[in-house]
Amino acid sequence: MYRKIMFFLKEWKESEHRKPLILQGARQVGKTYSLLEFGRTNYENVAYFNFETNPKLSETFAENVSPDYLIPILSHIAGQTIVKEKTLIIFDEVQLCERALTSLKYFCEDAPDYHIIAAGSLLGVAVNRTRFSFPVGKVDMKTLYPMDMEEFLLALGENALAEQIKSCFQTDTPMPSALHDAAMQLYRQYLVVGGMPECVLQFAQTKDYILVRHTQDTILAGYLNDMSKYNNGNEIKKTRLAYDNITVQLSKKNTRFQYKLIKKGGRASEFENAIEWLCLSGIVSQVFKVEQVKKPLENYRAIDAFKIYVSDLGLLAAKKNLDANDILYMVEEMNDFKGGLAENYVNVQLSINGYQTYYWESERGAEIDFIIQREGRLIPIEVKSADNTKAKSLKVYMDAYKPAYAIKLSARNFGFDDGKKTVPLYAAFCI
Repeated sequence: MYRKIMFFLKEWKESEHRKPLILQGARQVGKTYSLLEFGRTNYENVAYFNFETNPKLSETFAENVSPDYLIPILSHIAGQTIVKEKTLIIFDEVQLCERALTSLKYFCEDAPDYHIIAAGSLLGVAVNRTRFSFPVGKVDMKTLYPMDMEEFLLALGENALAEQIKSCFQTDTPMPSALHDAAMQLYRQYLVVGGMPECVLQFAQTKDYILVRHTQDTILAGYLNDMSKYNNGNEIKKTRLAYDNITVQLSKKNTRFQYKLIKKGGRASEFENAIEWLCLSGIVSQVFKVEQVKKPLENYRAIDAFKIYVSDLGLLAAKKNLDANDILYMVEEMNDFKGGLAENYVNVQLSINGYQTYYWESERGAEIDFIIQREGRLIPIEVKSADNTKAKSLKVYMDAYKPAYAIKLSARNFGFDDGKKTVPLYAAFCI
């Protein structure tokens, strides 16, 4: 299956300023597969080292972390000669070996001709919670997310449809109605399946939602296991409580996160470490409110007002135990959850495209779901789960801030009218 990360990795390989690369991301998003595939197609050989499946590896780094010392030993362990610029060295689950992470600094300074990538699922947690000596300034960093809507379409063989969607987005031209309906159906399938590569592959091969759900449940169990394995003892229960509650809060009319909904009398001081853990692990992301819409947006964020979205739609559906048909047909019983589900979907697509997302509220309660900086401009984005796109809040915002244009995401076809770019939900990946 095609992953867009391949384009980035090829650019990294060819760069004159290449440093050792750290690829981070939540578990099961496809880091190992992507790196092995990249190595297979772009190098003469791959030397792969996994600190989880081979715990003794750490002993090698405990003695000495200089490249001159490490390379002959690693060549012996890998059973193949590691050659400068011709071998891709992969350190997997590097968060389990602090010294391996430290060694990247010396590869950067003393042996830059070796091509080396370290991957870790809970690197953010490890670096923030332990005594890790992080090689600041000596590494390149990249985050891999679940597959986006475009990668999902390509995995299902819908290449021509993906190209048509991108073309209509650029020109604000409506899709032919039959293709629009087909794309909306694929969007709803993506809400059920999500972007975890194993789930997408299973769905592409079998179209079996029950099989996909079993895999999603296994991934969720792995996340719960991580919360126990990589967390302080007294934080485990709080982290699980917070994670369970995030999906509940997405069903509320106001999706702003409230600590008191985790448990009666819940406070930030009790749960903020748990929220931080979930964010650092890549399982969820925080979207902060901005009090003023000015550049840089980060300067105007309200630290105590935020929403939380999960990183994968399929896992969200599994966590809520939503029936596939209920999502595919958007049944009425789901009305309270449709808005939060659509918002979460859009946040995932925007995050994958590298946007830092924020939201805005007026003093009288008008709310804009997302504010992003796109092509140097601050652009408001309104999200509706259906084709009813009357957006009073958007008018309030546009009157106040006069943006170059606004984006309205809904079930409606492409168009542009009165300063508003109408984009169907399935095309959020184009933004």
